Amino acid sequence: MSMTKKAVVILSGGLDSSTLAYYLADKGYKLICVSYNYGQKHIKELESAAKIAHNLGAKHHIIDIRFMNGFLQSSSLVNQDLDNPKEDYARENMLVTVVPNRNTMMLSLAWTIACAENAELLAFGPHKGDNYVYADCRPDYFNALNLALRLGTIDSRHEDLELSAPFINFTKTDIVTTGAKLGVPFADTWSCYDGREKHCGLCGTCRQRRQSFIDAGISDPTSYEVS
Repeated sequence: MSMTKKAVVILSGGLDSSTLAYYLADKGYKLICVSYNYGQKHIKELESAAKIAHNLGAKHHIIDIRFMNGFLQSSSLVNQDLDNPKEDYARENMLVTVVPNRNTMMLSLAWTIACAENAELLAFGPHKGDNYVYADCRPDYFNALNLALRLGTIDSRHEDLELSAPFINFTKTDIVTTGAKLGVPFADTWSCYDGREKHCGLCGTCRQRRQSFIDAGISDPTSYEVS
């Protein structure tokens, strides 16, 4: 029986999850990457996810959950009639981007894949800056879901499987610094919430991405429509 460590990674194609994938690969894990199409405007992130998975030689599953799209219309990431905010990445600006129960949906499905793959970890990439905006990126949520998923897995073959969020106490700048050390191809990652061919440079995630490179003292390879 193979003793290779396996990790299932939620890979959106963004800077955080891409760095997480490289981080776990560096730790010696064989990766199974899982991405989701939920009808998001920024569908281009899935192209980035495919590039990152390919670069790492990882198995990559893109799961179509667009059947849930009609129930997610309160979010500007999905609703074509709602504009994504063009202000800084702060709670009062970003609340309209919240996709109800997104991480719970994605992690629950990916947990099943992790069980099927006999993985040791199911990893996702929230960071400290997300805590103020997204309830399902906070440490108390992470701890509660980890407990719930483990309690719900009665098969003793999977008793060692754990939910992992290595960057939950990192800043975005910390992640950029970590990614640079690991050789993450930042130009292949996607952060913008608008459905464009280039990063808009104005939305909260573009602003946060750009500022994080500045704060890390690392050259930003991203091409922005508005610099």
